[in-house]
Amino acid sequence: MIEKMTKYSWILLNSDRDSFLESLRGLGIVDIKRSSKPVDGRSEEMIDEIEALRRRISQLEKGSDDRLASLLAKRQELEKEAASVQVWGDFDDSRLAELGLSLHFYCCPARKFDAEWPGQYPVQVVAEENGNIWFVVVGSSEGFPLKETGRPTRPYSAIISEAEAADAAIAEYTSVLEKEKEEIPSMMERMAALESDLSLYLASLKADSAADGHLAVFEGFAPSENDASLRTVFDGMDVVWTASPADAADNPPIKLRNNAFSKQFEPLTEMYGMPAYNEFDPTIFLSIFFLLFFAMCMGDAGYGLILIAAAFIMRKKESNGGLFGMWRLIALLGAGTFFIGIVLGGFFGVDLTQQAWIPEGLKRIMISGDVEIGGSAYAKQMIVALGVGIFHICIALIVKAVWTVRKCGFKNSLSAVGWTLLIVGSIIVLSLGLPGVISESAMKWLIIGIGGVSALGIYLFNKWGKNPLANIGSGLWDTYNMASGLMGDVLSYIRLYALGLSGSMLGSTFNMMGGMVLGDNPTWQWLPFILIVLFGHVLNIAMSGLGAFVHPLRLNFVEFFKNSSYEGSGSAYNPIKK
Repeated sequence: MIEKMTKYSWILLNSDRDSFLESLRGLGIVDIKRSSKPVDGRSEEMIDEIEALRRRISQLEKGSDDRLASLLAKRQELEKEAASVQVWGDFDDSRLAELGLSLHFYCCPARKFDAEWPGQYPVQVVAEENGNIWFVVVGSSEGFPLKETGRPTRPYSAIISEAEAADAAIAEYTSVLEKEKEEIPSMMERMAALESDLSLYLASLKADSAADGHLAVFEGFAPSENDASLRTVFDGMDVVWTASPADAADNPPIKLRNNAFSKQFEPLTEMYGMPAYNEFDPTIFLSIFFLLFFAMCMGDAGYGLILIAAAFIMRKKESNGGLFGMWRLIALLGAGTFFIGIVLGGFFGVDLTQQAWIPEGLKRIMISGDVEIGGSAYAKQMIVALGVGIFHICIALIVKAVWTVRKCGFKNSLSAVGWTLLIVGSIIVLSLGLPGVISESAMKWLIIGIGGVSALGIYLFNKWGKNPLANIGSGLWDTYNMASGLMGDVLSYIRLYALGLSGSMLGSTFNMMGGMVLGDNPTWQWLPFILIVLFGHVLNIAMSGLGAFVHPLRLNFVEFFKNSSYEGSGSAYNPIKK
């Protein structure tokens, strides 16, 4: 839910603005309206320093330092060059050059070296190792039957000397990096202090001037639950202030308040956009359906256990922030994947419905196999995916109708109410009529009644007080959009089945490959079996995890938010604080 905000206005002497803002920063709960972008040279410098610190901390934590990578790459090049030149050693052909002679360098397998070459050409064998012969031809090599290997650019000792210097530089810079890593906490403190100072500075620039610049006027917001304590504080300040409940026209910042479960999914809401003050908080819906969709896309109970284990390992580094700070969300996704994986009958690519050791009572809750509809067979899991999608869209339509009525009033929301009644009502009636819960006659008359009532809101009263012909035209246009859009929206949910199926098939394929290597009487074959299965499932978890994150987001951000008319145009609550 969205917390209620109180709007505050303060009038004070311009000379007191800094001390006033410092007092607000000490409170840590007042959001002053301010720019989110640099507005002058000073703020731009502060933002640049913050970004530089953030990049440096990220590089140090990931070990992706550009200079160290360059030094290591150069060292690798020297190692390759040394390996190619080592056999030639330190040669000096300056005396030969004075005589007008040159060296031509060759290498060939020993079995292809012709013993008659030394008698035909001025050949000097330099080395014979690993079945190869390295030799040179002095002077002219015209007519020699082999292609030259290429002349070494410099002596071996020069390369070794440079490689040793590179090793010293790497060791020295690695030592510098280790010392710099120890400074990460202080760098993070500096970054936090800069962000706080920047927030305060931007707030100070946002003040309006009055009385020829002698007075400063500020406007800000704070959660209404803090009204009593803030009134006491402001009464003790040398300022004139007013307070009033914020409304949507004030565009107050948005602070979400959700239970411990839904709170873990708030970053996903922020990823799309915070709700406006007169919108609904979609986090509760996002939390339930994203968890369900993620679990269906992973579709393997074993992978769920891996996610839970990874989450509790990440818990130990929660203070590092970033992904580590989201370990609770990952644990929830793992738990959901485990239970849905059991229902779908998958465990590390093994089909649990085919295992004799699984209790029959547990198998009865597993969804597998096909179901016949109209003479054709369809996978039960696909039917479930489409059913979940229809339910998801129905929830979105109900939410849209409720919030449209709350914002615009009932008579100005008849179109949204009509569509919701038509679609959701018809689905409920069909769900009761097709299995025979209600008679066919009752189902028919209920649908006719729902259609007739819905048509009034959709075609005649969709815009209250407007020309009926214009309303009919608008209703027909809405009908076209709904008919073409809803079918595509529902079909989008097949991805829940397809991703789960592909992950399951890939996991079972790696199991099968490992089993083929293992054979019937394994001895040493256990090692390649473990490597194949381990590599295969690690790869499958990574690929399935990526798909299970992206596609449920899409189903919520596109299908649900579109059908619920969620816009997400609000700005996050960001109080000035130390």
